[in-house]
Order: sequence, then structure tokens, then C-alpha cells
Amino acid sequence: MSAENQKKSEEKTEDYYDQLLRLKAEFENFRKRADREKPDLIQWGKTQILVQLLPLYDVLLKAHEQLRTQKTEKSAGDSAKFIRGMEMIFKEFEKLFESEGVRPIETLGRPLDPLQHEVMGAVEKEELAEGTVVEELQKGFCINGVVLRPARVKIAKKSNPKSDAFEDLGPRT
Repeated sequence: MSAENQKKSEEKTEDYYDQLLRLKAEFENFRKRADREKPDLIQWGKTQILVQLLPLYDVLLKAHEQLRTQKTEKSAGDSAKFIRGMEMIFKEFEKLFESEGVRPIETLGRPLDPLQHEVMGAVEKEELAEGTVVEELQKGFCINGVVLRPARVKIAKKSNPKSDAFEDLGPRT
């Protein structure tokens, strides 16, 4: 083998070795990044499932409230059993939510927080500060401090008293 061929062969070997080292470093960086991102991806997946469970929770909650308000004497025994069954379902939901870090957003009597509340209406309430939540239409939830779904609420507003200064301005005679 000539000296020139051997030199080219050594250069090729060095080039391949350099490529191998770079590829090894890139793969190691990829593995570290995947290990860092894995918990975030798992949390994202859990969050997506929990968001899909919230409408089911809402429907069950509405049915429960209707049953409690529409109890009749002749079906009181059956209704009571059904209500207890639904309360057991709610306890399981609460256990699931608690284990996953889901917390309901506290609303009533608190000032409006646009990051946690979605205003669906306003009610005139002179005794409360303007922007205070007076009614919760739909529960809101947070997971680990991040809003899963904002609470739908009604807030207090002050009434707009009409100005009496312009009411007497009629035609002058």
C-alpha cells in the first residue's frame, strides 16, 4: 500500500471516528431531553383525560341536584337510594381529582379573577363590591395551580341610578 493511500485511509478512519463521537453525543442529548420531557408528557395526558371527564361530572351533578329537589313521597325510598348511589360516585370523583391534584376553584364571595372565572352575567347587588362573584353556574377546576376549566359565574354590579338633573328638562313655557 502506498503512503498516499494509507494517509487517505487514516483520514477516513478519523472522519468516521469523529462522526461516531458526534452521533453518540447527539444520542445522549436526545436521551436526556426525552427523560426530562417524559413527566410533562404524562401530566399532559392525564390533564386531557380529566378535561374530558369534567362534562360527565357536570351532568351527574345536575341530575343529583334535580333528584334532591324533585323528591316525592311515593318514590322517596327509591330516590334516597339513588341519591346515595350518586353521592358515592361523587366521592369517587373527588378521590380521583384529589389524587391527580385537581382542585375546585373557589368562587362565591370572592372578587372576579379573569384567569379563573368566566363571567356569564351580572346581578345588581348594592351590598356587595362590584365584581364580587354572587353565583356559580358551573364549577371550575385547577390542576397543580393551572386552570383546567374556568368557573362560569355571575358577578355583582352596582345599579345605574338615572341622573335626575336632566329629567326636568322639558319644553319651557
